[in-house]
Amino acid sequence: MLKKGVTLRGIEVFEALAQAGSVAQAAMATGLSQPAVSQQMRNLEQAVGADLIDHSRRPMRLTPAGELFLRHAGVALSELRLAQSEVTVMDLAHLKELSLGIIDDFDNDLTPRLATILADSLTGCRFRMITDGSLELAAAMQARALHMAIGARPAEPPEGVTEYPLARDPFIIVAPAGLDQTPDSLLAGTGPLPLLHYAVEQLIAQQIGGHIARAGLTLPTRFEIGSHLALMAMVARGIGWAITTPLGYMRAARFHEALQPMPLPLPDAARQITLFAGADWSDPVPRDISATMRRLMQTHMIGPVTAQLPWLAESFHLIEDQNP
Repeated sequence: MLKKGVTLRGIEVFEALAQAGSVAQAAMATGLSQPAVSQQMRNLEQAVGADLIDHSRRPMRLTPAGELFLRHAGVALSELRLAQSEVTVMDLAHLKELSLGIIDDFDNDLTPRLATILADSLTGCRFRMITDGSLELAAAMQARALHMAIGARPAEPPEGVTEYPLARDPFIIVAPAGLDQTPDSLLAGTGPLPLLHYAVEQLIAQQIGGHIARAGLTLPTRFEIGSHLALMAMVARGIGWAITTPLGYMRAARFHEALQPMPLPLPDAARQITLFAGADWSDPVPRDISATMRRLMQTHMIGPVTAQLPWLAESFHLIEDQNP
């Protein structure tokens, strides 16, 4: 039995404060007021009988007791969020057919989970799911070859669709571990390693190129790689450095020990992950699928990344449903 005063809300606030390092940012992440965040932390620390946060430092840091508590609490929260997402049964039994496309960034983890959740709800429905790049998914939506698609939002989204924004996925630098260079020096091209580009026909390459051009930077194209994992393998081998996103970094978990992620110091450098639904698909189906996807992204992507890289807590986050 939990001690009196140890609440799920208090643990969530503690996790948010540990990631953000400030009461103000933790309040934004949890939707609470700053006094409420502080009160939750006081209650939790009193209940466990130890200081979990060093409140005298800015940004706030975990105490040794806080680090231990966070490891166990983080596992518990992840399991609870996973249970919440996987027991959610959507009201899809009435559907006769559903075709859904998903960006290949999610192949490792999210797509299999979403597929099983949908399959449990789609009784008697002909269900088709494909994975592809964002531009290919947008073209399929434009041609009405898909009912819905989840991908990065292009500059010109498909016509005749309703958009359900899911998450802000910021661009970051990934360099070989131990490379003694700052993000600014890498962008200036003064170091020994080149930028490894994504293949130019990919949306992510076009978006990254746009941010580089708007910053007035010129980074030669010596390597152009269409495979994300091949790109990360080359970075891990010390051949060059790359610009990707937290979602891309998480796909390369096998190389993490040899990778060094860093912030990308360019203004508003991010992409938006969105669910697109055809105009003839009204709520609640796309809203239910987007809500499930947000829960999966928070549990399996955003939570683990921001725990590993706290400096991403403010820029890598869900976008709440803004549809009426």
